[in-house]
Amino acid sequence: MADKIVKLLAYDGKVSLICANTTELVEEARKIHDLSPVVTAAFGRVLTIASLMACDMKNAKDKLTIQIKGNGPIGQMLVTAYNKPIVKGYVSNPVVDIPLNEDGKLDVSKAVGSEGYINVIKDLGLKEPYIGICPLVSGEIAQDFAEYFAKSEQKNTAVGLGVLVDKNGVRSAGGYIITPMPDATEEDISKLEQNILKAGAVSKMLDQNLSLEEIAKKITGDDNVKIIEKNIVPIYKCDCSKEHMAEALETLGKEELEDIIKQDNGAELTCHFCNKKYDFSVQDLRQIIDKIGNK
Repeated sequence: MADKIVKLLAYDGKVSLICANTTELVEEARKIHDLSPVVTAAFGRVLTIASLMACDMKNAKDKLTIQIKGNGPIGQMLVTAYNKPIVKGYVSNPVVDIPLNEDGKLDVSKAVGSEGYINVIKDLGLKEPYIGICPLVSGEIAQDFAEYFAKSEQKNTAVGLGVLVDKNGVRSAGGYIITPMPDATEEDISKLEQNILKAGAVSKMLDQNLSLEEIAKKITGDDNVKIIEKNIVPIYKCDCSKEHMAEALETLGKEELEDIIKQDNGAELTCHFCNKKYDFSVQDLRQIIDKIGNK
């Protein structure tokens, strides 16, 4: 089943939900960054929540940045997303290897750490970007984002995120965000909570080849969910270029660039997001120095 995001309404419009299959996207990130299984599970969840959140952004230039810094061995995870959604990201330590947890599952919480913070920046073309910061509560990512929505965006939200990894890579990955509307009753919310618990892990449902509509029915308990948008395809794609890298070198200033020429006879820069390498010859660096001089 190809990667896809679907927006739906349940309970006669009283509940809004968005469901995603991000299996190919997470596998692409795993390959690019050569991630260990537990880092694939953690980072895959962050890529998935970024994809889901980016769908609510209206304009092509709107940008979402999610930074998670926990006290676990992974260190920092950073993901940026545009509204298509097009996502990219990197991890401080891509090869964490720790024992399975007591349930015999990948110990995402221990790898991320349960102390630290989520930092969300939404640059929506306004004078100032929106910045929301929330402490980590579990390091499991989904629970942490439910807390973030409650504290920073004042939204009562259920978040499910999952990545199933086997020896060949990512078997399934996906997630959902469920938001009751103001007219949802206590009874509706209670029914929702029961069905979410009963449905189990979203990665398992995807692994069983359930469609996103079937998953939406299962997690809400509503057989009459209504699809409001369905042709959304999340992708992992980096927009780096030699021009962008040259701009980064410009910020070093003339003296430092002269030092690089003397000591290294050129420079090689690697993009954090896609590991693509860019070579700058002495001539390239001289052109950058000239450009700085002309400003």
